[in-house]
Amino acid sequence: MTQVLLHCCCAPCSSAIIEWMLQHDILPVLYYCNPNIYPEEEYLIRKNECTRYARELGLEIVDEDYDHGSWACAIHGHEGEPERGSRCLECFRMRLLAAARRCRELGLETFTTTLASSRWKRLDQIAEAGHWAASVVGGVRFDDRNWRKGGLQQRRNELLRRHGFYNQVYCGCEYSLAAREPHMQKSEIRTWVRGLKSACPPEQLRERSLRACAHILSDGLWRAAGTVLLYHALPDEVDTASLLDKGRLLGKCILLPRVVGEELELRVYTPDTLQRGAFGIMEPTGELFPPSRYAEIELAVVPGMAFDRHGARLGRGKGYYDRLLPLMPNAYRMGLCYSFQLLDFLPAEGHDVAMNEVVTDGL
Repeated sequence: MTQVLLHCCCAPCSSAIIEWMLQHDILPVLYYCNPNIYPEEEYLIRKNECTRYARELGLEIVDEDYDHGSWACAIHGHEGEPERGSRCLECFRMRLLAAARRCRELGLETFTTTLASSRWKRLDQIAEAGHWAASVVGGVRFDDRNWRKGGLQQRRNELLRRHGFYNQVYCGCEYSLAAREPHMQKSEIRTWVRGLKSACPPEQLRERSLRACAHILSDGLWRAAGTVLLYHALPDEVDTASLLDKGRLLGKCILLPRVVGEELELRVYTPDTLQRGAFGIMEPTGELFPPSRYAEIELAVVPGMAFDRHGARLGRGKGYYDRLLPLMPNAYRMGLCYSFQLLDFLPAEGHDVAMNEVVTDGL
């Protein structure tokens, strides 16, 4: 078999190409070098899927470190360029130059890239960057074939479904994400954010939760508020345990929501009155806090699947908080999430209640 270095951008784009190579007596050495991908959680999802797929096939995979800062330096001056413009060309140059160097180090003659199968990018730019990289390094050749032809695009989609690959909704960098966000549907965003959360180890989510809650604990609004609405976190939400504990120690009236039919009712939180309720959420069973007293609530800390920098919130689709929050005329609405859940833009409808502020872990 002839060995070729295959620069891989993600498992969905790589799968059909790898299959074709193996069927044509070409043994690919997979090379993962994609420092453009943002945020890091997205990078980890794509890298881990490529690694898993390579191991299933018994193929070698060479993994470069994630260095988004170096990538930012490489595309400096092109940040404002549109998708498929000069920024993309500089991005391809950086990554394919690294691939060409690795190809030569491994003693291989030819390298190619799965970027040429992506619907997001221009083939002429990829070819230009690949041939340039080969000429800079010397002694290696770039295969610039169009990996979208020969039924490979259809086969890609078949393999994506068969292996349950994560199918990204944008090319990779923060600029491509910003360009894509205004066109993303709510369902797409929910699926994407779930994937980002799954890429974070539980211990990392716990650390990030503590950082996010520390921002609230140092906030003057928190210190001044006597009656506060919090939530008891699901495993993929920012854990509010530190807020619950500190709030009780400070003598605040802490409220938690409980699902009753299509609405949320509020009850006073005490640790001994929690039981698992709707959707697996730990809910209070103690003293009811009636709607007639909702005007007393000064701060409402609210979870969400995603928020944007203008305060828009995307929930899980049931509309519970959108019906509850308008009943609290004096509550300062504070969204709480991980930094990768804070987007530049979210689609919003008339009934969606915006936040006054969004707090993250700041990473």
